[in-house]
Amino acid sequence: MDDLLDFSSDTYFMGEALRQARRAESQDEVPIGAVIVRNADVIARAWNQVETLKDATAHAEMLAITQAESAVGDWRLYDCDIYVTKEPCPMCAGAMVHARLRRVIYGCPDPKTGGAGGLVNLLQMPSMNHQCEITRGVREFECREILQRFFRTKREI
Repeated sequence: MDDLLDFSSDTYFMGEALRQARRAESQDEVPIGAVIVRNADVIARAWNQVETLKDATAHAEMLAITQAESAVGDWRLYDCDIYVTKEPCPMCAGAMVHARLRRVIYGCPDPKTGGAGGLVNLLQMPSMNHQCEITRGVREFECREILQRFFRTKREI
C-alpha cells in the first residue's frame, strides 16, 4: 500500500530529529535536534544543550556524533547518516567531515551562518579528505516553524 510509512525514509528520520528539537525547546534551549542512522537504525539522538551544559560546543550534532562514535566503536562513521533540523553551523559541519559521515540531511537552511551551503559549504570542499552527500529541505516547514516560534516567544518576553 502507498499509505504505509517507509521507516527508512528521510521524512521519518527527520521526524525523530524534530522530536529531539522539541526536547530542547522544553528545556529552553534553541530547538535543534539530531539523530544519526546506521543500517536504518537510530544509533544516536541529541538536542542542543549549550545552556544546560554551559558548553558552546554542545550542539545537537556534536553530541550525536559523540554518541554514534561510541555506539560504533570508532570515530569513523562512513556508513552513517545524520538528520538535523537546521543546517549545521561551520563547527558542526567540520566535525561531520572529520567523522566521515556519509550523508547530512537537514530541514531548514541557515543562509547567514550555515556550514552546508548557507554561508560556506564545508561538507563538500574539494580540498578536504572527505565530502558528505547533502540532502536539503526535508520537513523544512516544521523545522523552520519550531525555531521561529522559539525566537518569537523569546522576543516577546
